[in-house]
Amino acid sequence: MKILLRLLFFAGRYWVLLLFAFTCLIGTTAFGMAVPWVIRTAIDTVMGHGESSFLFLAAILIIGASAMRGISAFGHMYLSEVVSQKTAYDVRNAIYEKLQQLSFAYHDKNQTGQLMSRATVDVEAIRMFFGRGLLHLGQLFFLFTGVATILISMNWRLALISLAFLPLIGFRAAKVALRLRPIWLHIQQMLGFIGTTLEENLTGVRVVKAFCQQGGESRKFNTQAQDLYDSQINAARQMAFNMPFMAFLISFPTALILWYGGLQVMEGNLTIGGLTQFMLYLGMMVMPVRRLGGFANMISRAVPAGQRILEILDTKSPVQEKPNAIELEGFKGRVRFKNVSFSYNSKDAVLNGVDFRVQPGEVVALVGSLGSGKSTLAHLIPRFYDVDSGSITIDGIDIRTMKLSALRRDVGIVQQDIFLFSDTIKQNIAYGDVDANIERIVEAAKAAYLHDFVKSLPDGYDTWVGERGITLSGGEKQRLAIARTLLTDPAILILDDSTSNIDPGIEHLIRQALDKLIKGRTSFIITHRLPIIKNADLILVLHEGLLVEQGKHNDLMAGDGLYKEIYESQISAVDTKESI
Repeated sequence: MKILLRLLFFAGRYWVLLLFAFTCLIGTTAFGMAVPWVIRTAIDTVMGHGESSFLFLAAILIIGASAMRGISAFGHMYLSEVVSQKTAYDVRNAIYEKLQQLSFAYHDKNQTGQLMSRATVDVEAIRMFFGRGLLHLGQLFFLFTGVATILISMNWRLALISLAFLPLIGFRAAKVALRLRPIWLHIQQMLGFIGTTLEENLTGVRVVKAFCQQGGESRKFNTQAQDLYDSQINAARQMAFNMPFMAFLISFPTALILWYGGLQVMEGNLTIGGLTQFMLYLGMMVMPVRRLGGFANMISRAVPAGQRILEILDTKSPVQEKPNAIELEGFKGRVRFKNVSFSYNSKDAVLNGVDFRVQPGEVVALVGSLGSGKSTLAHLIPRFYDVDSGSITIDGIDIRTMKLSALRRDVGIVQQDIFLFSDTIKQNIAYGDVDANIERIVEAAKAAYLHDFVKSLPDGYDTWVGERGITLSGGEKQRLAIARTLLTDPAILILDDSTSNIDPGIEHLIRQALDKLIKGRTSFIITHRLPIIKNADLILVLHEGLLVEQGKHNDLMAGDGLYKEIYESQISAVDTKESI
């Protein structure tokens, strides 16, 4: 109930529409309840008094009541669907906005397929509950209250017989709902796993084919699909047994009323019209009670769906923007790491006591073996993660006191894993500055030595880039990513091994462009390229999360530390490669 009540907050925004829907629902119930009264009156009038003239009026009243019931039902069904669609729209947007706000740490731990399932399958389960379940529960309440009152006023003995079985039916519906809830939770989780497997397989289809793993991937998908199939069949079995069983339970009060009511008619204590009216009212009550099985199914799906949705909405990002965050314009680029430590899991430190200063416009080369913490250090600057201890300041101001949008606007980054959107080359370059005109886009492309390649394409800058940039080569994607970052004109530039897949000729051209563009910008470059390292203003040497050396190339080479070992091994590797 806590979960459903919290989800009702979304539907509560449309309380006016809900009020009209409930009004139409009451009208549907009231006009429906008028028909048995008209039939009883007609039967008793004709059979008791022989007045057939009332039959025509009764027919008109029944047609009129049925027409009004139909109009009310239309309003009820239409408005409830509008509310459910608006609620689903709000929930889906709330999930998406929350996912945009959550830091890298959250996305590191959660599978894409699971998140996609929650934003689609789980939201649809919530929509069905609000569209078909919530108001139907209200209809059941009004109908049960109204019919029970009329039955008791007509004949309290028959009413007790009718109502005696309803608690048993309600108990059965609740029991089935509790039994189905874990099954549906497992089904929704399996849909997420299948989505993840499918997304990974389609994204990595070239790797799958290159290593001839189509069979293994098919077996993995088949195992998950079989688990989903078995769970859905189990749920279907539960529901298939529940509905006929509830119908069987309902037959008992019907049979007893027919038997006992018939005796009452024979003894003169009840008219034939009264018994007919009683049976019709019982039929009206039986229908929503029978729907308790479907309602229980919707509840059992909506609760775990709501639970999975609220898990996202309740998640607090480790990276929080303070209410009075500062919005700075135009960084100078003075960066200070003061005794910074960081870990992804609060146990194993990735960075430990890192301390250094960078002056505006300096080029910083980050050097170290794989897993030494270079990329992590770079990701801390735009606050993709927050430090565990210590502080990072830009121009003397702690970045945790800044607005994230302002911070990231002035910290440009070309990540190692380049992501391009399914859009034109022009739109991908302008992603960080959507208002940029074509002249600025072309200028950024020229600076990244991408312009000549783009102009050689039939559609130029309007050429459509395939999913994740699959139609471009590694070097072309990296040049596009560099152009995208340079267009934003950041004060601080982070290049995460951004020239690793570019051939030497193109790299030389890009280096010339970057030498001009990084002038006046504080630049952090994660690279193994010797010319970049050698010419850096500051070299930071990381080893197992520790900053073991820092300084300029000549100073570090004068010692016998890790940097000299790395540099000489790189020279040896280059010489070996050239000799081959």
